[in-house]
Amino acid sequence: MVRGRKFTAALVYNTARARAGEPIIPGRAAPVPPAWVHALRNIPPSEVLTRPYPVQHAPPPTSRAPKQLKTGVPRNMFRPQRIVHPEDQLRQEFFRDHPWELARPRLVVELDGLDGRRRDWGRGLRQPGMALSGESVVQRQLYLMEVTGLSKEAAYDQARKEFYKLRQQEQIERRVAVEEARMYGAYFGKNNLQVGMQLEDASYDKWLKWAGEEIAKVEAMQQAAYANVVDVAEGEGEEGEEEIKL
Repeated sequence: MVRGRKFTAALVYNTARARAGEPIIPGRAAPVPPAWVHALRNIPPSEVLTRPYPVQHAPPPTSRAPKQLKTGVPRNMFRPQRIVHPEDQLRQEFFRDHPWELARPRLVVELDGLDGRRRDWGRGLRQPGMALSGESVVQRQLYLMEVTGLSKEAAYDQARKEFYKLRQQEQIERRVAVEEARMYGAYFGKNNLQVGMQLEDASYDKWLKWAGEEIAKVEAMQQAAYANVVDVAEGEGEEGEEEIKL
């Protein structure tokens, strides 16, 4: 007996749409359908007994010789390909050279998903609604490579110099603001370096006390062992003198 294919997956959107439109409490208005219903309409689940062919983001490699090409089914035909963007390598190189930039807080929330279209990287690293970060350097370098035709190294050097200059300006502005606030009586407490040095000094003092106690114990053990050896030697000498007198 041959079983037919089940097309239940194709009716998931219709079922979800019908149930989402039904009121939860009879006599009241129907609730607003959730956002995932529209995504389910655009990307329905695959049918049973069907393996969808993944989207090919890159053309197949042609570096092999014609004799080495196989006519059979590729091994990874149904495995999704890896999505690679040109910024990935640039971003990896920048954060490898500047690992402390990853410690800075970043804002990853977008308003409508079109923030990238409102930015013009030809004007520099300062962009409206975006704080200065390593991503600014990556996008600026990519713009210089694609638009102005600079090489990868030259674009990286230019974007990096602009980044250093703006970071220095931020540090100077922050330092001046702190000095002005302190002039008017503000107190900011200890900074991170001072707190770290205080903890390090406390740990060093604790270790120094422990080391002194250990050294005193070792010296006391050595002195006790030496005293026992001397007492035994003196006792043996006195017994020998008594035997000679007898």
